[in-house]
Amino acid sequence: MGNNTRRSTIDKISKSYPELNTNWLLTGEGGMLLDSIDSVPQKSFTNGVPYYNVDFIGGFDIVLNDQTAKPEYLIDFKKYNEATCWCNVTGHSMEPEITHGDIIALKKIEDKSFLPLGEVYAIVTTNGMRTIKRLGPSSDPKCYTLVPTNKSPEYGIQELPKDMIEHIFQVLGCMKRL
Repeated sequence: MGNNTRRSTIDKISKSYPELNTNWLLTGEGGMLLDSIDSVPQKSFTNGVPYYNVDFIGGFDIVLNDQTAKPEYLIDFKKYNEATCWCNVTGHSMEPEITHGDIIALKKIEDKSFLPLGEVYAIVTTNGMRTIKRLGPSSDPKCYTLVPTNKSPEYGIQELPKDMIEHIFQVLGCMKRL
């Protein structure tokens, strides 16, 4: 196969698969995909966002209030490196969007005066309830609605008074445990 034929074939492949690293295809060097090291989550002990091996629903206050809580490792995932932390998900109310056993990237929201509706949030209430839901409007201006993704009858929409939100985190994304 001549160089022109090889180059033509590489160009056709590259047009069909723009994420493919053509240098890898030609030489075998580097990652198969462009920016593959940035687009794949990596465990790290030097870079990234802390991962706490605790269930959000079952004990996230430990992470917030106990200074002795240490992350197991860091998750270096360029897409979510602006997160505050990663933690586990328990429960099925957000399936199939967020699945029981996933880990979620959370970004703490300090200013609760304006929260865009329709987004998924992890919420800790003043009475210790911990939940992950989509925030919706309420007919009562002092409340939000908590909207599950799962449409099974046991997961209904609930009202939550705004003044019961102690901590709130935007859920930036989720993935299977590393």
